[in-house]
Amino acid sequence: MNQLIIGDLSSWSARAWICLKLADLPFDELMLRLVPNTIMHMPDYSDSSLVPVLKVGKVKIHDSLAIAEYVNELVQGRLLPEDAMQRAQARSLVAEMHSGFMALRTECPFKLSDWKIPKPSERLSFEVQRLERLWGEAQTPFYWGKPTMVDAFYAPMAYRLHCYGQHFTGQAGAYQTQLIEWELFQAILQKMRLWSVN
Repeated sequence: MNQLIIGDLSSWSARAWICLKLADLPFDELMLRLVPNTIMHMPDYSDSSLVPVLKVGKVKIHDSLAIAEYVNELVQGRLLPEDAMQRAQARSLVAEMHSGFMALRTECPFKLSDWKIPKPSERLSFEVQRLERLWGEAQTPFYWGKPTMVDAFYAPMAYRLHCYGQHFTGQAGAYQTQLIEWELFQAILQKMRLWSVN
């Protein structure tokens, strides 16, 4: 049985979890509480001392993007659109989420409840506007009509913005709401809430 090692308040863990569920692949979960001393014990589970990690036999696949791409291969590409150009766009969007939006991550840490909006930096304002433009191009209920890894990667960000009082309008708002209300995201969100109090 595959094992997914995740963190209790890790949005990146949520992305990997959603991808595995989206692909309908069986796996066990091992949740680690991400407190300051966790890193002392992380090498037991993760060679990089980061989560998420997918253990497949003796192999450890770390990083949410690597996990998503591995899972996508297992299910013959079902986690990406069928059209070649849309696939390229999807990978671009996932890569941007994976390596970008640093001001949002720094100034608006992932939380499970409402928080006051910080005084936004110029970079933060740019990133929020960037997301609004991207999501304004989305179809509904998902970016390309059916759920893909793009939706898995952007769902935690939709919720993060919601927690900081950022609610888009129009098509961007409809997509943001859909991601937050998505059954798979709600399922991992509920698990995170339970883990955070136990």
